[in-house]
Amino acid sequence: MFQLAPLPFSVNALDPQLGTQTIEIHYGKHHQTYVDNLNKLVAGTSLAATRLEEIIVATANDVKAAGIFNNAAQVWNHSFYWECMQPQGGGKATGKVAELISAKWGSFEKFAEEFKSAGLSQFGSGWAWLVLDKGEPAITKTANADTPLAHGQKPLLTVDVWEHAYYLNYQNRRAEYLDVFIGKLINWDFVNSNL
Repeated sequence: MFQLAPLPFSVNALDPQLGTQTIEIHYGKHHQTYVDNLNKLVAGTSLAATRLEEIIVATANDVKAAGIFNNAAQVWNHSFYWECMQPQGGGKATGKVAELISAKWGSFEKFAEEFKSAGLSQFGSGWAWLVLDKGEPAITKTANADTPLAHGQKPLLTVDVWEHAYYLNYQNRRAEYLDVFIGKLINWDFVNSNL
């Protein structure tokens, strides 16, 4: 049985960038619902005892298992997203990932511009990602529940651009949310730990 992973910070720790009510609803309602739905969908099947990442890969291109994939991927994506943030985070990348960013994009500012652009240009619901694709850093975006895990990529960083992630704080101002995420929330220690 899958469990809702604990938040790596208190529900009010990201205030005012992401308010307590935003975190309570996003984590306690949306994320919890994906966990609950996944448990119902895999109950009594061999997938019930399978690792989340393996479920995602196994069901990624199976139309008949779309419900399982969507919920499993959203459980994983959200758990990863929470880890990507910390109070007093953000700003320029540090550590090994800073070297990768500099080598690939020339400057942190250029990386931030392209990462923000990926989040802004994701039509509707989805995610923007920094990944390793065949060992090379890349910025990508996925719609709805899709995840780099389903495409053989290694996620390093993500930002959730579903409206429920930011609407109570930023309404339709996704660009402002992305600026705040990059400037004040990213947990670069976590990003480096994924390398």
